[in-house]
Amino acid sequence: MISIIDNRMQLDSIELGIDRSHQAIRIRFLHPGRPVITTRFLEDLQTAQDLMATLCKQDQALPSAERLRYLVMSSRLPGVYCLGGDLGLFLELIRSGDRERLTAYAHTCMEIAHRNLSGGDNKLCTISLVEGETLGGGFEMALAADVVIAEKRARFGFPETQFGLFPGMGAFSFLARRISPALAKRLITSGNIYTAAELYEMGVVDLLADDGKGEEMLHHYIKRRQSREGGYFAVDKIMAEHSPISRAELFRIVDLWVDTAMELPEKNLTMMNYLLKAQSKRWERNEEIATVSKLRA
Repeated sequence: MISIIDNRMQLDSIELGIDRSHQAIRIRFLHPGRPVITTRFLEDLQTAQDLMATLCKQDQALPSAERLRYLVMSSRLPGVYCLGGDLGLFLELIRSGDRERLTAYAHTCMEIAHRNLSGGDNKLCTISLVEGETLGGGFEMALAADVVIAEKRARFGFPETQFGLFPGMGAFSFLARRISPALAKRLITSGNIYTAAELYEMGVVDLLADDGKGEEMLHHYIKRRQSREGGYFAVDKIMAEHSPISRAELFRIVDLWVDTAMELPEKNLTMMNYLLKAQSKRWERNEEIATVSKLRA
């Protein structure tokens, strides 16, 4: 039996919790460094997914109404969900010509996304709760869910086209399941930052919450589903049947992403490095502000 002390287990970069009242597994991103998708972050997510599979298997002995039915992904870092892929790692691997490691990173991302998208072996309803900024791979991670809940302060975007790449971890496939392919292409290639309200109107975000009310809306949504469970889960299955996203499709796209990344000219890598530095400076300022606030408190 897996033992999670006080319904919570903390890994290096994420926290795994159990909320029995809502039949939910909670994964909260801790982001101990820059809030990006590091290899350690991916390893922790894989560990969490394996633990979830075992927990759900153990749950089969419980009555149906008591089993875990939901997976909720959110962040504990105020104002940030996830800022995307690890640009520093990308630069290192592309410049050194290390296709093997870049491919391994990309494939791991896709394995995790596809496992979340399908709900795992127990077909959990997956929910992304976005309360802050989410970019690139972070946006894709949020989209790999049945339901996206976002607070109005949340901001979304795909900056990859600025340095000659594209969001290759499922963005187009996930978006085209929610909106038209033409609109998905426009959203990806625009390079714009979108508000949660704008994406709600497009149909990308399912539920729009006032700032600070995301958790409340999440709980309300799950409670509503619990009272009408059969219909909700059936609609999720119909959507998956109508707009299937296969593992093979995702891996073909991510391999194209690797090919494109490995061919980036130096001018594009220079732009990627510029964005990395801007991201790092911004994060350092945020940490300085947080440190000062703690000292004053």
